[in-house]
Amino acid sequence: MTVHRVLVTGASGFVGTHLLPALRLAFPDAEITGTSTRDHPHLATLDVTSAAAVTALVEATRPDACIHLAAISAIPAARQDPDRTWRVNLHGTLNVARAMLAVVPQSTLVFSSSAEIYGTSFASGLKLDESALLAPRNTYAASKAAADLALGALGADGLRAIRLRLFNHTGAGQSDAFVVAAFARQIARVEAGQQPPAIKVGALESWRDFLDVQDAVAAYIACLRAAETLPPQEVLNIASGTPRRIGDILSGLMALSGVSATVESAAALLRPGDIPMAIGDAGKAAAALDWAPRVPWAETLQRVLTDWRARVRA
Repeated sequence: MTVHRVLVTGASGFVGTHLLPALRLAFPDAEITGTSTRDHPHLATLDVTSAAAVTALVEATRPDACIHLAAISAIPAARQDPDRTWRVNLHGTLNVARAMLAVVPQSTLVFSSSAEIYGTSFASGLKLDESALLAPRNTYAASKAAADLALGALGADGLRAIRLRLFNHTGAGQSDAFVVAAFARQIARVEAGQQPPAIKVGALESWRDFLDVQDAVAAYIACLRAAETLPPQEVLNIASGTPRRIGDILSGLMALSGVSATVESAAALLRPGDIPMAIGDAGKAAAALDWAPRVPWAETLQRVLTDWRARVRA
């Protein structure tokens, strides 16, 4: 696909801050417009819950492709404000899709969906591919599943959409609302003498499929390159296919640090009925996009820890 103009919603978020420079490197002649809900010197201000604002921006930018990242992305945040979560994650997505259909109907929408939408289907303990039943277990997952299905339904109206169902991804810049960053922040604070040598944790026996954020970014870019060859409605898992035990991730970070600390279970960090294992099959993405995760896990952990050391000392 020849890319002239790309719109990235939620560009000030964790993935967006990695994606924008990568897009500019991959498509040096393209006009890249990123959005943020807050004033930002290099991004357009956009509230995706305003249909009028979304349409106005799509009319002004007329993108060949839109990568829709804007979302309430943390499960605890979604639980605390479910109404806002539905407005942003479902209705905001519909606003973007409808604006694309109305203004640039031949363009492609790349939607940041989530493996969380598979929910209880992970109880099988098997790698799940895109045919797995959507069975969300929390507000965040339900709102993402609804948006995912809604975009599929809009295919009947001509919407060209690629729904990327991303499994856990981490890296520098991630909020400590997510487990790897939460561990790294606490370890960095212990190193800096800013907290006692005790790491608060939730369930350590769960196994999850993790990616480096740079591999997630590579998948978005691969979607733009392959957009013209993909079906008008495509669904792709983006996963490593390798399950990692949460307790082993903590051990790996502590080994990188050399810090000595106790590990303490915190009830507030436990999720009732947590799924023991969630692992994805990304074979379809490998074939369709020539994509595979490339960043070594040890390198990912080092990047997260180095980032939090800098943030803690700032």
